[in-house]
Amino acid sequence: MAKTRDEHFPFPILIGDIGGTNARFSLLSDAASETKDVTIVQTASYPTIDAAIEDAVLSKAPAKPRSTILAVAGPINGDVIPLTNCPWVVRPNDLIANLGFEDVVVINDFEAQALAVATLDSENQVQVGRGMVKPDHSKVVLGPGTGLGVAGLVHALDAWIPVPGEGGHVDLGPRSARDFEIFPHIERIEGRVSAEQILCGRGLLGLYTAICTADGVTPSLGTPADVSNKGLSGEDRQAAEAISLFSVYLGRVAGDMAVVFNAKGGVYLSGGIPQKILPALQKPGFREAFEDKAPHREMMSHIPTFIVTHPLAAVAGLSAFARMPSSFGVSTDGRRWRK
Repeated sequence: MAKTRDEHFPFPILIGDIGGTNARFSLLSDAASETKDVTIVQTASYPTIDAAIEDAVLSKAPAKPRSTILAVAGPINGDVIPLTNCPWVVRPNDLIANLGFEDVVVINDFEAQALAVATLDSENQVQVGRGMVKPDHSKVVLGPGTGLGVAGLVHALDAWIPVPGEGGHVDLGPRSARDFEIFPHIERIEGRVSAEQILCGRGLLGLYTAICTADGVTPSLGTPADVSNKGLSGEDRQAAEAISLFSVYLGRVAGDMAVVFNAKGGVYLSGGIPQKILPALQKPGFREAFEDKAPHREMMSHIPTFIVTHPLAAVAGLSAFARMPSSFGVSTDGRRWRK
């Protein structure tokens, strides 16, 4: 399996965090440079990623990048890489042929979030609840945003090894009496409710709508931002319950992932939504749901949970990897293209 432990990428390097809604780009001139001058574009503003890179980055770059390391929201299988929640398709060979790159690496977007978690300092995270990080133990990062990303981070052979996956698509089912009133009104995909059906932006809106339906109330809010704003302020009762239950369900899934990875190094919630609803996550519901994993409640009580507050965590993680690839056990087998 090809790895980057003993390899480096030619500078300048274009870093790209490609999400379902926004794409964030930064140019590293050398191994000592810091992440700055990040360019953020909406994916809907460009027909292709190639057009976005050419217009938003290359046309303004002081030096032509020789490499690019991209994190994308979707699985990477072959030379054609479609994004899960956006019509862009990444074709590394086209980036080399048409935009002049010599070296292209594409990894999963939550792999990049995991890389960031390995290098975050205390100023870029807020702890929720009890527990202490055990150094060099496994970590988990979850990010409700356009979808629900999940990745693990394992320490072995003196390196942090990110473990990407599609954990956001695990089942999420009802447990409480109130859940059983609401879940019949949650939209299903082929007969089931996945975690991502609730724990993302559109999922928050869907949860609010389901609560309204269960209560016999006509929904009056039309966007996830409306639900979070009205819910946090308490202006709308159904929106407030949606935020509360969103926090509980996120705690359940975060706890499930912590059990899977035995994540004594901590569980980290990244992305815009956790930062936006931080006051709700700091209430007892999230942490109680996280720890409620009998027969392992005692173990869970010692695993800390954090909200990542770094505004560009994935970009920071990719930048750390670009500068110091030997510090990370990132496999590039089938994910690196060279001129």
